[in-house]
Amino acid sequence: MRSAGTARLLCDAMLAGLARWLRAAGHDTALAGEGRPDAEVLARGRAEGRLLLTRDRRLAEETPGGDVLLLGSDDLDAQAAELVRRLGLDWTHNPFSRCMLDNTPLRPAGPADLAAIPEAARTLPGPFRSCPCCGRVFWPGSHVRRMEARLRGWKGGTPAVR
Repeated sequence: MRSAGTARLLCDAMLAGLARWLRAAGHDTALAGEGRPDAEVLARGRAEGRLLLTRDRRLAEETPGGDVLLLGSDDLDAQAAELVRRLGLDWTHNPFSRCMLDNTPLRPAGPADLAAIPEAARTLPGPFRSCPCCGRVFWPGSHVRRMEARLRGWKGGTPAVR
């Protein structure tokens, strides 16, 4: 089994929420499209050198070669702990360096990006980042601080902070 430090990840459609959290932690995580046939999802994972994360026991059992990791729970906190235990995944790898929506690496926000965020947010210490694909701007508001606390908790194995 590959370690998450070197693996690129692919979440099946059932794990869309987990994919967003993996991206928030800075991991290169693609998401399989809703309703895609298993063979297509597996082919994509292999072509892109990605480890498929799934809750589909049949798919995992029928796929040889270590290309699929079956997660044992549908609870996000349990999945986070399982990825630490089984892959050595670092939940504080490179926080908020990838777009949580489309997985694109973020860039420093430019003047036009900053002008688009609430004025009160512009006084925060940063970093301010934007997605060159979808245009979303990320800043360190209270939602980011709560998410960072949860990521740190997952890394340290403590209960999640919500």
